[in-house]
Amino acid sequence: MTRVPQTILTVDDSPSIRMLLRFALAAQGYAVAEAEDGVAALEWLAAHERPDLMITDINMPRMDGFELVEAVRAQRPYSDMPILVLSTESSEEKVERARSAGADGWIVKPFDPQQLISTVRAAAA
Repeated sequence: MTRVPQTILTVDDSPSIRMLLRFALAAQGYAVAEAEDGVAALEWLAAHERPDLMITDINMPRMDGFELVEAVRAQRPYSDMPILVLSTESSEEKVERARSAGADGWIVKPFDPQQLISTVRAAAA
């Protein structure tokens, strides 16, 4: 029996960050979908099956990560989907705001691929 890989939706306005995430996650057997901002992420979610986890940046055009997390959490199919924030910012205020919006964890950029994978595994467990 073939195991279907877990799908992770990555949301970041930086093509290079999306590429680094794709490389690190795909190397561990994850299927990776990408969106360049919160609006594109919501469009992706509306058109595809629910991913197993979402990783989002905070500072993005059109819809930032806080707004995205709140919008995703407001939709029943995604109310319990693990969401990780990936950001260059790590102030206690920002981390608390992300948690209040519904994020499950925080990863600081630049990220260590091993730390990323262990955080993803812990959140998806």
